[in-house]
Amino acid sequence: MTTISLPELDENRPLSLPTEVEQTLPNGLTVLAIRRPSVPLAEVRLRVPFAKAALAEAAVLAQTLFSGTSKRSTVQIAAELQTVGGGLGAGIDPDRLQISGNSLVSGLDRLLELLAEVLDDAVYPEGEVTTESERLADRIQVAQSQPAHLARVALLKRIYPGHPYAVQTPSVEEVRAVTPQALRALHARRLHPAGATLVIVGDLDPEQAVQTAAKRLGGWNGSGESADLPPIPLLVPGPLLLVDRPGAVQSSLRFALPAVGRTHPDHAALQLANMIFGGYFSSRWVENIREDKGYTYGPHSVIEHSVAGSTLTVSAEVATEVTAPALVETLYELGRIAALPVREDELEQARQYALGTLQLGMSTQSGLAGLASTYAGFGLRLGFLAEHSARLAAATLEDVHRVAATYLAPAVAAPVILGDAEKIQAAVSAIVPVTVASKPEPVKASEQSV
Repeated sequence: MTTISLPELDENRPLSLPTEVEQTLPNGLTVLAIRRPSVPLAEVRLRVPFAKAALAEAAVLAQTLFSGTSKRSTVQIAAELQTVGGGLGAGIDPDRLQISGNSLVSGLDRLLELLAEVLDDAVYPEGEVTTESERLADRIQVAQSQPAHLARVALLKRIYPGHPYAVQTPSVEEVRAVTPQALRALHARRLHPAGATLVIVGDLDPEQAVQTAAKRLGGWNGSGESADLPPIPLLVPGPLLLVDRPGAVQSSLRFALPAVGRTHPDHAALQLANMIFGGYFSSRWVENIREDKGYTYGPHSVIEHSVAGSTLTVSAEVATEVTAPALVETLYELGRIAALPVREDELEQARQYALGTLQLGMSTQSGLAGLASTYAGFGLRLGFLAEHSARLAAATLEDVHRVAATYLAPAVAAPVILGDAEKIQAAVSAIVPVTVASKPEPVKASEQSV
């Protein structure tokens, strides 16, 4: 049998940052315009701070924001956007409302004109609100039957007690109770330009794009209220929380571990340590419980960055009968990376992947717009990417070992398992201390502590 040697990886190219122009308008809106020549499109991302908004109302607002103005119906808005090869949509999370869209570069002015009309004059027609509320309620009902969602609900309640992040999905009843009047009031209170960031990326002149944005959005009403989130609570390690799901054929393993924000000196080394542990396909944990033992198909670990803080989460779905063995191997891999230095080749492979992924994420107009908008939400600009790239390149074996011992040790983890307690409790209890909770019921957003 002939052995084929793989070629050596090329050295990573220096990160090349595109031309960027920034201006804060008198109404408080910050506009970032970035030139990325490729196809003749413009990508638009508007990020509006939306922390502490009532969950049900915020979720329905995102679904119905483009459902009509006093001048145009939802169909007419869509038709107007199509004339410039464009589209607009909105999404919500605990930190922000994000409006995303694109158009031909030649249609950017019209796209922003329509966006301004919606921001100033959305009317939330009753029929549209009822229809979209029912659709959202249906999706929530489906999610409440999915193990991954239930495990996420249990994990959030475990790691964010008393914090708005603890509940991130409204109940079906609350969604169905949302009225057009409530949406108009929420829009007036919270959908305003102060603290918002508009990112425009495309094959365009950044200075001209900023001028276009100022012309179309400079009159957006600057009044309204804002809300600040408290920092997330310190992660409290302790007994494994076993959430009972009788009859489940799979168990959902979740671990939360402490993490740091993007500007923290440990961030780059922690990103590399996490990748070596379980953050990409060639990681130790994936090799162990997927490739070697076949316990699961898609285990992964990721650092989740939110405005109020950062957390490292570890996730895997495994068959009920291998729940305890999978837990053992997860604890083993966490302990191994926390206690023993990683190998040079492991670090270099993870470094190459991290740097390459960073380059890839900036390679398209859409990816660049998403990155710029995400970082803007944390007060960062594209220049940070070059700094982070340099930190990834400079991280040493000693740096990675130190942060792994600090943030990835099993002793600092908060573990949760969703599964059939009757079948797995005895085996799991033989490995770690366990507390048992009943099957999680939908939690009303009104019950969350703010």
